[in-house]
Amino acid sequence: MNKKKMPACFVAISIAFVSLTCMGCGSDRKLDNKEDREVSLVETLSANETREYTSEGKVEEAIATYSSEDGLCVIKVMPSYFDITLDYENGTYAQVGNAYGQTIIEAFPEYITMMEPYIYENVRTAYGTDEYSKEAVWERVETIYSAVPSDYKEEIDAFAKAVSQGEEGMVENGKLSYEEAVIIQLIPDALRPTSCSALSLWGEKTESGQPITLRCLEWNLGSEKQMGSINAVTHMKNGEKSLTTMGMLGLLDVISAVNDDGVFVAILDVGSNNKEPFVYEGKKSYTFDVRYALENFDDATEVGNYMVSNSGDYTWCHNLIITDKNHSYCAEDCVKEVADKGDGFSNLRDENTELLDGLHWDSKDSLCVVNSFASKGNQDGFTKSEFNLTRFEKYNEWVKNTDKFSVKDVKDMITQEDVNDVSVSTVHNDSAVQLIIVDYETGDIQVAFTGKEGVVNKPEFLDVGDIN
Repeated sequence: MNKKKMPACFVAISIAFVSLTCMGCGSDRKLDNKEDREVSLVETLSANETREYTSEGKVEEAIATYSSEDGLCVIKVMPSYFDITLDYENGTYAQVGNAYGQTIIEAFPEYITMMEPYIYENVRTAYGTDEYSKEAVWERVETIYSAVPSDYKEEIDAFAKAVSQGEEGMVENGKLSYEEAVIIQLIPDALRPTSCSALSLWGEKTESGQPITLRCLEWNLGSEKQMGSINAVTHMKNGEKSLTTMGMLGLLDVISAVNDDGVFVAILDVGSNNKEPFVYEGKKSYTFDVRYALENFDDATEVGNYMVSNSGDYTWCHNLIITDKNHSYCAEDCVKEVADKGDGFSNLRDENTELLDGLHWDSKDSLCVVNSFASKGNQDGFTKSEFNLTRFEKYNEWVKNTDKFSVKDVKDMITQEDVNDVSVSTVHNDSAVQLIIVDYETGDIQVAFTGKEGVVNKPEFLDVGDIN
């Protein structure tokens, strides 16, 4: 289908609280010649748990279903996640936001007491201390919130009013206030996620010849593993702008999502090597820009070009894995401050892009993304990050050593390590919140959710929908 193409200048402003370096930085190991690398970097430990995977995912049945009075929000409580449908075809963004906030309270009352401490855990982690000004935090949040495009702003506003039930102010009192409910929507832009990785395979590297995209989301689970209780798949029903997000209950931006044209996008943090000072004036929220792009463009190239063209206006550098049935890209989005110093640049990387000196990828018809730019001459997040280098090299070895992948093979590959072994860097580790697989042959979307028990070696992959 043909979506209405929008101009590249999309008015939105984003901010964030602080500038952090990418999580997982370890030794100062240099990029070097492939033959000189130590084999230990690509060795893996087999997971002790046993599970025989197939290419199909398990389908869960709803335990309970809750609907708003106007029917604009329906929340199905599944054994492992929440399945949410938001109906923008029969209501305004504000009406949908209000319905969502009210229905969450009914479907999962614990949301209020669970999310409030999680917000402040993220704030303290971002600042690295308990000494911060709540007024300053809200001032920055309010700045980005006031500049969000009107449809999204109305939705956030109505959601926050409904879910906060009249509570106001940033006070740690076990209740969720309006301000705190707004912050929930801006955590990826304002407080930053942790580490992630992604892999796309197609052509000669898949049994079907069709693409298979894998996304490993690593996120802050919370001190009590709170996020393991609110995994969510949200179906935003909006005609040609429809999409499905894989994230958390109550989130309206995009962490990982696929639209009804089959364009999949997921965010990966990068940051800057030189700890650039935080800048928010005139900036945009890239997570809401991803939502906008998925709503308004119908192929991976258009989505990638849109994000790259706006990348200078985001709050910090990041990667995006972007795939559809015909293309696979990594949008290396470099912020203006880094680019102006000549330390990096924005680029839509594909399998033919030359890589950083000393970085090697040995298989065609495949693309790997970790928490660093990889294009030749771009900002190097590998040399001083053993974690990035190890994961990239492991993916390289795994892909090289398998002739053609099925979905089953992808599951076996990503779950072959022991997540509890801290003696080596692992791809699937104890920060993995969701493992997402999009199979373009069948259209199936499968997700392995980390529950409140924490990450397990061999999780169950669930069929949560399709892209057809």
